[in-house]
Amino acid sequence: MDAADIERKVRSGERLSRADGIALYDCDDLAWLGGLAHQVRTRHSGDTARFAVHRSLELTADTGEAVGRATRWAAEGVTELRLTTGGIGWSGLPGAVRTLRDALPAEVALTACTAADIAGFAAEHAEHAEHAEHTDGASGVLDTLAEAGLDGLCAEGPVETAAEAELSWEERARVLRLAHATGLATPCTVRYGSVAAPAERADFVDRLLRLRELQDETGGFQVFLPLRRDVPQSATGAEILTTFAVSRLLLDNVPHVAVDWALHSVQTAQLALQHGADEMAGAVVDGEQAQGEGQGDALTREDLLDLITDTGFRPVQRDVRHRELRGFPGPDPQRRETPQPMRV
Repeated sequence: MDAADIERKVRSGERLSRADGIALYDCDDLAWLGGLAHQVRTRHSGDTARFAVHRSLELTADTGEAVGRATRWAAEGVTELRLTTGGIGWSGLPGAVRTLRDALPAEVALTACTAADIAGFAAEHAEHAEHAEHTDGASGVLDTLAEAGLDGLCAEGPVETAAEAELSWEERARVLRLAHATGLATPCTVRYGSVAAPAERADFVDRLLRLRELQDETGGFQVFLPLRRDVPQSATGAEILTTFAVSRLLLDNVPHVAVDWALHSVQTAQLALQHGADEMAGAVVDGEQAQGEGQGDALTREDLLDLITDTGFRPVQRDVRHRELRGFPGPDPQRRETPQPMRV
């Protein structure tokens, strides 16, 4: 690896190549790699680290119950509801979104569905549309949801679903293009396990570059989430931090990189903020009411503020489009002047 050439590219803002990405994975100097990624994350986000206050809301046939929960949570300060749709399917989803949108303040965003969900709904939508042979099913689904008040799609999870496994990259990219054209917010993800083998590293780099190419085309992604699979041969701590650093360096056109503390542990998430990530993802709620409502594994906003400031950054609460909703005081300057990559 020509470390000097890669460092020159990073400092000048020059785009890294596939070969550069693979070479970075081969680097055994994590402090150097983390320092490069830290430069880029600082270029994008300065000394801030972001988070969102959100909850998951399962939609069922009883829309009134969902509205009741949603309005209570909005009053507690929740600003994003991530809807799970297994209880109603496509036929009930637009109406449920519309009902929630009418009942909630405008600042509460509604997100639902992955690209695979949209592709599945598209087939069902086309069956009921007049002149279906002339209708773009995915476009129709996305337009309907956007008109009902949906603000964005959801990120995929760490476990691949059967629908996701059946969806080719070309089909997924097509849905995402249409979502971006519709104005829906869409995160982007890549799953990874152990990245010890050269083939696994090359595959991860190739997936990043496909997202980078799509982002060049649409500009619709605001955040990237590396998703660690829960598998027997899972990534080590050093591999996780390397993955975040490589992601930040290669995805030069995606503004934010998020680390899910629930997948990677709180301590690793804090370290990831020093190796390219600029957002703490995961269930974040306000108040003590999270207990007993299916949110017991969530951190409160106060928890996140402490974790972020302890890492040396200034917390910023964001909306679904990653605009700043509220800023908070940063760390005590007597404790840490500026954030620096941690050695592990």
